Amino acid sequence: MLAVHFGAGNIGRGFIGSLLYQSGYHTIFVDVNESVIDAINDKQQYQVKLADETEEIVTVRDVSGINSLRDSDKVIQAITEADIVTTAVGPNVLAIISELVAKGLRKRMEANPKPLNLIACENMVGGSDLLKEKVYAYFSQEESEIADNLFGFPNAAVDRIVPNQTNRDRLEVMVEPYFEWVVEKSSMKGDIPSIEGITYVNHLLPYIERKLFTVNTGHAVPAYLGQLMGYKTINEAMKDNSIQEILTGVLDESGEAIIQTYHFDRSEHDAYKQKIINRFQNPYISDDVLRVGRGPIRKLGPNDRLIRPAKLSMEITGNPPTNLAKVIAAALHYQNTEDMEAIELQDMISLHGYERVLEKVSNLDSSNPLVPVILRELDILHK
Repeated sequence: MLAVHFGAGNIGRGFIGSLLYQSGYHTIFVDVNESVIDAINDKQQYQVKLADETEEIVTVRDVSGINSLRDSDKVIQAITEADIVTTAVGPNVLAIISELVAKGLRKRMEANPKPLNLIACENMVGGSDLLKEKVYAYFSQEESEIADNLFGFPNAAVDRIVPNQTNRDRLEVMVEPYFEWVVEKSSMKGDIPSIEGITYVNHLLPYIERKLFTVNTGHAVPAYLGQLMGYKTINEAMKDNSIQEILTGVLDESGEAIIQTYHFDRSEHDAYKQKIINRFQNPYISDDVLRVGRGPIRKLGPNDRLIRPAKLSMEITGNPPTNLAKVIAAALHYQNTEDMEAIELQDMISLHGYERVLEKVSNLDSSNPLVPVILRELDILHK
């Protein structure tokens, strides 16, 4: 079986590539990083190390790589022959790879018109929908109709912490033991791939938002508050009792929104929530607060990890989500001279003020009841 995976970074190798290998696939990694692709082709294997007391090592074999800038024709041919296509490139890069994916699918329509599923394993809602939209922009009407019958773009929810790291072997990657990969079965074409670690569900949105409101929302707490309080790593920030207290409050607020919206079992969600907190406290993973907090404009978006759960919590309970508002306020203070979004955000605040930024970035106009809750927390920060 052949898998084509776009993105040979730590997440691609340490998460998706590892599970594809364990499921019996030969995985072709597609990337623009020449040195990584050359190393994959030279060694044809790499090691994945678990970040826990066991330090278990899994050797991933049966891999190869293609430099998409240098050998785009090989990528097109690989898509023609693939049994599955996956991505882990980051939301902004999906549009960049879409033309090459479209060329591969166009050739497949002609040379090998068999069903194929393309799964965008990105940290976002609707990643595969976005990939499909960008790919279809290169199709004619006739090609789109053929593609609708052949190609599935099932959305996915993925969750595994892969921290920044520097290893002697550039292909080696350290990952946390916990992972979750949930895929929308109802959007797939042809036979359902048997892949180790995937949970197939008919309705994905509850699982996407449970992960977004718990893992991503929770991770933002030690990131933004930790940076504000002078901590360098998530691990350091999680040792601060005040951050732990706010984290618990945040997950209570977002959890109530999830439970009441999607009818998750309360005791099961409480156990899930505690598991997430334990992951953030893993002493074997030391992630930078700046890395976790990067991209604050996207993360303050109306449907992302802070604003959406805060709005939903307030709508459902009628209570001000004060803990979520504290994190939103801290995100508005996020400083990182190496992050273009952070620089842009601070420039916007300097020019227009917080209320205008909340309207522009978060789609919260001045009449939204969440705005005064956030402004109150900003006033407290300024005192």
